Amino acid sequence: MFQILRKSAGNLCALRVQLIGASSSGQCRALTQQQQQVIELPEVRPPRAVWIENLDTVEERKLGIQELSNEVFGATPRIDIVHQNVEWQRKYRYVSFAHAKTRNEVRGGGRKPWPQKGLGKARHGSIRSPLWRGGGIAHGPRSPTTHFYMLPFFNRVLGLVSTLSIKLAQDDLHIVDSLDIPTDDPQFLRDLVQERAWGPSVLFVDSSDLMPRNITAGTESIDHVNLMPVYGLNVYSMLKHNTLVLTREAAEEIEAKLSEQLHRNDARSLMTKFKQ
Repeated sequence: MFQILRKSAGNLCALRVQLIGASSSGQCRALTQQQQQVIELPEVRPPRAVWIENLDTVEERKLGIQELSNEVFGATPRIDIVHQNVEWQRKYRYVSFAHAKTRNEVRGGGRKPWPQKGLGKARHGSIRSPLWRGGGIAHGPRSPTTHFYMLPFFNRVLGLVSTLSIKLAQDDLHIVDSLDIPTDDPQFLRDLVQERAWGPSVLFVDSSDLMPRNITAGTESIDHVNLMPVYGLNVYSMLKHNTLVLTREAAEEIEAKLSEQLHRNDARSLMTKFKQ
């Protein structure tokens, strides 16, 4: 009788384990299906679209639409990195010429002012010691002192991306078909800037440093309108000018170069400490 009861209890336990396993597998399958339904693909933002303007007339005319990459012209601005770029550009070309003379460079003081012993005075070997009035300066500035340092590579890249995104978001970035203007008269550029409300200072950027003659001659006598090739574009110059005007080729070249730098695979070697 005991063996029969033991056998039936074992069958009941086996049946319970099967039911629990079946229910747990069913719950896992249901949870997996729910997770698959919850997971959604990230939203893909459309590229930024800007008007292509003309420069051959003072009145603005739309010539088409150009699409700009979001990762270059639509990134989240990093104000801290922009500030780092501005400080780096201000300091790497600054050289301090403050110079203080040491006791060896000050005139006079060649002999001992009084004997070492016998007069009850403190011991001195020269009246040009830093302890004396008119003597040398200890630990003073020595010229020339450079303030040069190198900002990390990707901080420079992100500085350009952030500044371009800020300019576009503030409607201070414009795309033109070319820099060809009909005359070299500076008044034509003044009227054009005033008509289009581009602000007191404008920076024109082209893909090449060989720019059309008329705009080169026209901007020569206007201090607040400047020309720059793509390879010289920097954060300080973009922030210094109110409006940034890019040609179509310049915008495409900037987008291609910055996209390449943002996706390069040798980042670790580029972030090593700069050695002068």
